[in-house]
Amino acid sequence: MRNKENKHLGIEIPPELHRKLHYISKYEGRSANGQILYLIRQCIKEFEKENGEIEENKD
Repeated sequence: MRNKENKHLGIEIPPELHRKLHYISKYEGRSANGQILYLIRQCIKEFEKENGEIEENKD
């Protein structure tokens, strides 16, 4: 079930990139959405490793 606290992000990607994303996500045992979340988390982890932790905004 969808978590209503989560934010929705709609993106447009070229068909070839979409096909390759699905291929890799299937190979690694993830959904395409799970693969994208994994890649975003890896990107953030690497960024914070090099630049320090990003503080959470408490709006």
